Amino acid sequence: MRFEGTQNYVATEDLRVAVNAAIALERPLLVKGEPGTGKTVLAIEVAKALGAPLIEWHIKSTTKANQGLYEYDAVSRLRDGQMGEERAKDVANYIKKGKLWEAFTAKERPILLIDEIDKADIEFPNDLLQELDRMEFYVYETDEVIKAKQRPIVIITSNNEKELPDAFLRRCFFHFIKFPDEQTMNEIIDVHYPGIKQKLVKEALTTFYSMREVPGMKKKPSTSELLDWLKLLMNEDIDLETLKEQDPDKLTPPLHGALLKNEQDVALFERLAFLSRRENSPRRGPAG
Repeated sequence: MRFEGTQNYVATEDLRVAVNAAIALERPLLVKGEPGTGKTVLAIEVAKALGAPLIEWHIKSTTKANQGLYEYDAVSRLRDGQMGEERAKDVANYIKKGKLWEAFTAKERPILLIDEIDKADIEFPNDLLQELDRMEFYVYETDEVIKAKQRPIVIITSNNEKELPDAFLRRCFFHFIKFPDEQTMNEIIDVHYPGIKQKLVKEALTTFYSMREVPGMKKKPSTSELLDWLKLLMNEDIDLETLKEQDPDKLTPPLHGALLKNEQDVALFERLAFLSRRENSPRRGPAG
C-alpha cells in the first residue's frame, strides 16, 4: 500500500514519504502544521487513494480517551432493569462502540483519523498509548479483549495548541506540513480551479503572500482561505487593476473578509493604511 497523492490533493514529496514510512513501520503518523494546510483532508485523500474505509474521530476539549474505546450506559441499564425490560439482562446492549473499536474490528484495513488531538486534555494522548501500541484493549463489563484484526493506518493531526507527551511522540512517525511555496500553491489552485486566469492568480498570490509577511498578524491567512478568496474574486469578477491598486487608503484587499478572520488583524491593516497616508501626504510649511 503506497500513497502517491490524488487528483484532488497535491502531496509534496516529503509528505508522500512520511505517509508511506508510517504505513511501512505500522506506526501512527502525527501531522502538524498551520490550520488550513490540509492535515485533515490528508486522511480523507489517503483513504481514497488506497481504497480503504475511513473512520474519523474528531477530538473536542471535552473528549476522553475511553470514548474512543467504548462507553457503558449504566444509567439506561438500571432504568430498563427497574422497568423489567428483557434487554437489561445483557450488559452488551448498553455498550457503545468507540472509533478505535470500529477500526480494530473493521473487515478491511481502515484509515483511522484522530483529528486535532491537541484540543483534548494533556493526559489524553498518554491514555491511548497502550491501545495504539498493542492494538487491543479490555472491556471490563463483558470480560473480553478487543484485538485489531489488522493494524489500521492511523493519522493523527495537531495544530500545536499544546505540547504532546514524549512517550506518545516516540510511538509516532512525525511530519510537519510546511506552508506551501508559490509553485506548490499554484498546483493546489489548478486542482481546485482548473482554467482560472493565470494573471488573476499571480496578482492574488502576490497580495496573499505579502499579507502573510505583515508582522504582528494574529492569524495569517491559510491555503483554504486563499481558495475561498479566489472563488469570491471570480464570482464578483474583480479586475486586475483593483488587485494591483497601491492606493494607501485601500491597503486591505477587496473581499478581505475571506482572508482576515479577526478584528485585530483588520485593525492592523487599517493602522498601516493610516500610517501610509500620513507618510505620503504633502507636508505643510510653517505658517507665515
